[in-house]
Amino acid sequence: MKIVYFYQYFSTPKGSWGTRVYEFAKEWVDQGHEVTVVSSVYSKSDMKASEFIEDQYFEGIHVKLINVTIDNKQSFLKRIWSFIQYSFVSSYYAATLPADIVIASSGPITIGLPGLIARYLRGRKLVFETRDLWPEGAIELGIINNKWIKRLAYWFERFCYKASSYIITLSPGMTQNIKRRFGMHNVDDVTNAANIKLFSTPIAFKQNLLVPKSYAIYTGNIGMVNNSYWLFEAAKILKQRKRDDIVILLIGEGQQREELFSRAESEGITTFIRLGLMPKNDLVAYVQNAFVSLVPLKGTPVLDTSSPNKFFESLAAGVPVIQNTQGWMKDFLNEHNVGLTLDPNDPEQLADTLIHMKDNAMETEAMGAKSLEIAKQYFDKDYLSKKMLDILMKVHHDNN
Repeated sequence: MKIVYFYQYFSTPKGSWGTRVYEFAKEWVDQGHEVTVVSSVYSKSDMKASEFIEDQYFEGIHVKLINVTIDNKQSFLKRIWSFIQYSFVSSYYAATLPADIVIASSGPITIGLPGLIARYLRGRKLVFETRDLWPEGAIELGIINNKWIKRLAYWFERFCYKASSYIITLSPGMTQNIKRRFGMHNVDDVTNAANIKLFSTPIAFKQNLLVPKSYAIYTGNIGMVNNSYWLFEAAKILKQRKRDDIVILLIGEGQQREELFSRAESEGITTFIRLGLMPKNDLVAYVQNAFVSLVPLKGTPVLDTSSPNKFFESLAAGVPVIQNTQGWMKDFLNEHNVGLTLDPNDPEQLADTLIHMKDNAMETEAMGAKSLEIAKQYFDKDYLSKKMLDILMKVHHDNN
């Protein structure tokens, strides 16, 4: 089966970004399928290009790399322009690359354009992968405010879904949202995956002089959507309570990075530490040696459906999770007792919880041991890549 995957953020484990598409595509190639990923250059990935279009190969995966840079630090208009550039250039490959199945992986919703061209100009079977609920998320977060743009975006979202033979989401919450809003049934979730072998195999940890022995870890974007001020305020409370033995460690970049760490330095908040982006392979040891992993998001309904990589990778590393959404992750943690859900607007509660987990190490470690077992059961990359491939095979054979 020939699969063309339109996804703007492709990365291997050498990058500092999620490797879901790499992991899945590698498994499908090993089973004899041909996979071409049409990607762009994301600042957190390891993709680099010197020409405008480059053909690169990674363990049998063919990557058509469009040299359009996407960076979370870009202004809103610059990012929109990057999305539009990618969607127009990739549309050429939608019309020309041979394919049995085309996957359009959104957000942003502009990824739907090459998917629709493949569907209607070339008669390809389209599978729409919803990684974020665009445009609903952007509208709810106040990023899109113009009423005409809202209407156009919602219309385009519906058009993409209706044109698809199947819709794959990255969380049960997204699946329920799409079924409820559009009355569709050809929808299923294939969550983000965890590389169990990578994250569960103990790695010798070279202690960084900046990082104490006991820390809670956050990995990813440092910004408004990720509720980074919640972490800062909790670190400030830890400092006020003279609990310098507990540190909140952030590994990443983002819009609020300079602002937050400038404040931490000026106010002497030594319980709030940042390291820069690092390759996934280097990140593993830091996650494994944390006593808890933090998965914060802004308290808004659309983010209750989120499926952050750090959630799955932390569990695979045998590390319990603290998160603050009110959706499927909360239900999952409650059901399996592998973490806690806190109020996204209450940093004092976060500080209290970190102190409790630090002071009750046996209880915390038992939760972590269970985390790994649950990750093996639900989030193993091999299991999930097979689940998605089974859907693609069904779509391919239906009406052939």
